[in-house]
Amino acid sequence: MIFELDNVELYFKNKRILNGIYLKAETGKVTGILGSNGCGKSSLLDIAFGNLKPKYKLIRIDKTPILKPLYLTKLVKYLPQYDFMPGSFKLCKLFDLFEVNWDVFAKDFEEFAPFKMRKISQLSGGERRCIEIYIILKSKSEIIFLDEPFNGIAPIIIERIKALITEIKKNKIVILTDHKYQDVIDMADDIYLLKNGTTKFIKKLSELEDYGYLSEGQLH
Repeated sequence: MIFELDNVELYFKNKRILNGIYLKAETGKVTGILGSNGCGKSSLLDIAFGNLKPKYKLIRIDKTPILKPLYLTKLVKYLPQYDFMPGSFKLCKLFDLFEVNWDVFAKDFEEFAPFKMRKISQLSGGERRCIEIYIILKSKSEIIFLDEPFNGIAPIIIERIKALITEIKKNKIVILTDHKYQDVIDMADDIYLLKNGTTKFIKKLSELEDYGYLSEGQLH
């Protein structure tokens, strides 16, 4: 499957935020979006998902235009920056709701095994984020958007999540953005830089320095 987001124009109070956006992602690849804070990365994912209505956008899947919000197609799952799971839900109920196997999770993330009957509100921020990422990755979908997935998560858990993403991408499109640029670079097969309201496809990592996103020498 090939997903394309094209010709996005977004304005806030007559100020143009995004213009002339193009992004392509496909099954079997992780597509990373890098950019400075406030450049519009989250807005771009919200537009792609259908949460935010821009002045103009065009979404194509396998070259066929998608005319309704993407979330209505049931093809996509989206991890936003903010917590989205109801704090009153127990983990076992949440896993059932998303049709994700708790026993497999508890085997891969043993430290969570005793938490099955806990409520979401009883977890730390990092634990909650880990659960949210896992459920989004493992639940039924063909496209996954991840906005700041590694925020607040312990490095050892990040490495396991990255391994899971590598496994998942074999059968899904994965588009992610994170301020931890090194984790995005490690994961991504393709990278776009969002700068001055438009996307630039990065052919070689040194371009991240050339465009001023990274300081000279940060890649070494």
